[in-house]
Amino acid sequence: MKQYFVTFLKRGLMAAAGGPVILAVIYAILGASGAVTALTPREVSMGILTVTLLAFIAAGVSVVYQIERLPLLSATLIHAGVLYLNYLLIYLLNNWLLRSWKVVGIFTLCFVLGYGLIWFFVYLSIRRKTRRINDRLSGGNL
Repeated sequence: MKQYFVTFLKRGLMAAAGGPVILAVIYAILGASGAVTALTPREVSMGILTVTLLAFIAAGVSVVYQIERLPLLSATLIHAGVLYLNYLLIYLLNNWLLRSWKVVGIFTLCFVLGYGLIWFFVYLSIRRKTRRINDRLSGGNL
């Protein structure tokens, strides 16, 4: 269990460095669209801290796929659930989403569709690589 915690920390710390960069992109988009024209020091500080935390958790939680005794479906549900809550709570905390059921529903739908689409492409990629490896093994071309 200790090895998974250490891996979580390493991955999280590596990604956390990108948190402020992600925030800069978000603020640039919000500024370009006219949604944000000025930020208070509290908003900037809160944004930097929360997006750094968001990146830390998002990168670290992928360690669930290394836990061998955890079935793939369970690992995927844990990963998706943690990512969903991570993004939703940070977005709500920073007022990047309106606090309404309709907006949260739209966010949830976008998250589920996006997560499913990414998983579909990952699945196709792994399947293609597995097929190539099996073809090489069966042909004796190591």
